[in-house]
Amino acid sequence: MQRTFLVVALAAAACAGAALTAQTKEAVDKATAAAFDNRMFAGPPGAKAYACFVRRYDANHLAQHPKQKVSAMKLLVSAEDAPEDKTTNYSFRLGVTYRHRPGNFDSSGYCNHAIESGHEVRFECGVDCEGGGITVALSKDNKSATARLGRILGRIMVWNRDKPDDDAREALFAGADDKIFRVDRANSSECAELVTDRQELAALRHK
Repeated sequence: MQRTFLVVALAAAACAGAALTAQTKEAVDKATAAAFDNRMFAGPPGAKAYACFVRRYDANHLAQHPKQKVSAMKLLVSAEDAPEDKTTNYSFRLGVTYRHRPGNFDSSGYCNHAIESGHEVRFECGVDCEGGGITVALSKDNKSATARLGRILGRIMVWNRDKPDDDAREALFAGADDKIFRVDRANSSECAELVTDRQELAALRHK
C-alpha cells in the first residue's frame, strides 16, 4: 500500500495543479468563504482542521438505486494554514467500496477556495494529471455533505489499496446512480484509514 501511495504522490508532483487549473472560477468574497469554512469545519480552521463524512448504504437504498456501484463512501476534507502565502490550502481524501466487488479504493487531491453557483457554496476538488474530481457542498443544517461526480471530466480516478502499483489505478465514472452522494458528518476517527502520514494521523485523532 505504501508503494501505491508513493507512486500516486510522485505522479501528482509531476503534473501538480493540472486538474484544478482548468476548473478555476472566481471565489466568493472573504466573508462568505469564512462562513463556509465555519460551517464545514465547525469553527474557524486555525492551523489545521478536518471534516469527516461517512455513508454506508443499506440494502433498501441500494435496491432503490440498482445501478449504483458504490456501497460505502468516506470523505475527509482538510484545511491547512499557509502563513508564507497568507492563505489557507484545502484538500480532500476519498475512500469507496463497491457493492459487487471486493477491495478498498482511495483518491485524493486539492480543492479550490469556496465558489458559489446557483445559490450553493461549495469546494471544487480535483485529482492531478486529469484525474477528474468532485464538488463538495453542505446541507443547510451542516450535518451532511453532498459529493458530486461528473463536473470535472465525468469521473474520478481511484486506487486500489491492495493491488500492485501498475494495476491499482482505475476510474469511478459518474453513472446513472453514482453522480450524487450524500455523506453524513462523523467523528474524524472514522476517516483515519484515509490518512497514511503518521504525524497527520496523530493530529487527526486529536480533533
